Amino acid sequence: MPNTDELIYEVNNGVATICLNRPERKNALSTSLVGKLRDAWEWVDTDDAVKVVVLTSTDCGVFCAGMDLKEAAEIKQQTGEDVLSTLKDPFHQRMRDVKKPIIAAMTGHLMAGGMLLSLNSDLRVGLVNTRVGITEAKIGRGSPWAVPLIGMLPQPLIMELVLTAAQMPIQRFYDVGFINYLEETPELVRERAYSLANTIRDNAPLSVVAAKASIMCAMSLGCDDGLAEAKRLHEVVYASEDGIEGPLSFAEKRKPQWKGR
Repeated sequence: MPNTDELIYEVNNGVATICLNRPERKNALSTSLVGKLRDAWEWVDTDDAVKVVVLTSTDCGVFCAGMDLKEAAEIKQQTGEDVLSTLKDPFHQRMRDVKKPIIAAMTGHLMAGGMLLSLNSDLRVGLVNTRVGITEAKIGRGSPWAVPLIGMLPQPLIMELVLTAAQMPIQRFYDVGFINYLEETPELVRERAYSLANTIRDNAPLSVVAAKASIMCAMSLGCDDGLAEAKRLHEVVYASEDGIEGPLSFAEKRKPQWKGR
């Protein structure tokens, strides 16, 4: 995938880095950047060399400010259409459908669409003393994309987020387990994210994909149906060559050689 001014995409030793690159706009999501992100997720799922993704942004104090409201207002004035109608993936559903794990390395505040990118990630590393918010109610917008938080945060906290549109200390989200790690500097945030990514990369790829798919399905299906679907998703794991290689390498006290089949 070619790099652009707004989005940087790199792959190094099985780890893809997707970097939002609009620091002058607090890494806000322009219409073109939303399209490039959707293309990036397609690229991730079709590139066998990619095992895991780190999503981050250029340092400016804000991980992502959400929708580019200035552009949205201009589109409304010029065309009479709401900005969402101009987007091919307005609520970032393609990101939720990515098969491979996504780690958000959030080196600044996150609000609105920034929170959306965070909840669509699988692991989250944040920066101490930053703030989190779903700010749509303050500007007459909406957050239907926040519904998956029902399985991720206490309901009273979600209500406070969407009804008050207040920006809250990230520590609250760490305390309830939404944030996996908090680090003291942007550099340490990314260091932790890549450490997690490298650990995941070195695991059996079929097992990793099935594990993520199982948890995501269970969030929608519930426990009993989710368990049944998880068993089905893991059939390919147990029947694979990697399913033999793992125990064999353990017995032979050597590093496994995964084939992904």
